[in-house]
Amino acid sequence: MNTALLQETMASGGTVFGTMVTSPSAHMAGHMAKAGLDFVFLDTEHVPLERETLSWMCLAYAGMNLAPIVRIPSPDPIRACQVLDAGAAGVLIPYVEKVEEVEALVGAVKVRPIKGKRLDGFFSGWDEPEEKLSVYVSERNSANLALINIESVPALENIDALLSVNGLDGIVLGPHDLSCSLGIPEEYEHPHFVEAIRLIAGKTREHGLIAGAHFMCDHSVKLARTWMDAGFNMIIQRADVFYAVRGVRADIARLRGQGPTSSVEGINV
Repeated sequence: MNTALLQETMASGGTVFGTMVTSPSAHMAGHMAKAGLDFVFLDTEHVPLERETLSWMCLAYAGMNLAPIVRIPSPDPIRACQVLDAGAAGVLIPYVEKVEEVEALVGAVKVRPIKGKRLDGFFSGWDEPEEKLSVYVSERNSANLALINIESVPALENIDALLSVNGLDGIVLGPHDLSCSLGIPEEYEHPHFVEAIRLIAGKTREHGLIAGAHFMCDHSVKLARTWMDAGFNMIIQRADVFYAVRGVRADIARLRGQGPTSSVEGINV
């Protein structure tokens, strides 16, 4: 899907599905286009993708009608603008806990090319944009998605303020980091974790925003379905590297005589 169709699908109550792509191979892009995805997630926080490589990946996937959502390493508005210039359909910033971080993202994604003191005035309310400027900025940036990672207890405690920033499109849950922040590493069915995700989904949907989640854990299909029932409507399911490793492990296990239906540790779905 392109960005407009992604937004339309989620606004009408639908759920969209993607996966994280780590491989810059042109062959991977061609195969992913046949995988039934709605979008792809390109991560420059944990994956060493350079600007030029990222740009061709964004343009390739966009050309295949798969909206590229890019996570940048930190809440950096300059980096956000760079990945939009590279062809990203949306920008995700990691580990957000402060309103100022959300405002910086929205400024870069939704209000560009306005920067500096004038941008500060837009958010504080003392500088109203001229009508022509307002229309120009809106039309230029309407297709861009601004997303934040919710990954910590401080983010939970400040979630209403974070979600109230005008121009934010939604959140993406970071299950691993959130579970660690809660003191229950990778215990995704722990009552405290379940309570946290229900709070996140409920608050996000109350604000009329996208509720996304990225799953890399075992039994992630089961969890994704449970969390979709809670209100999550943008699912990033695992990553290309996981699916490659799972396939290799399964075949090698069979070749070693473990049987065609044997379970291999660490590759459950």
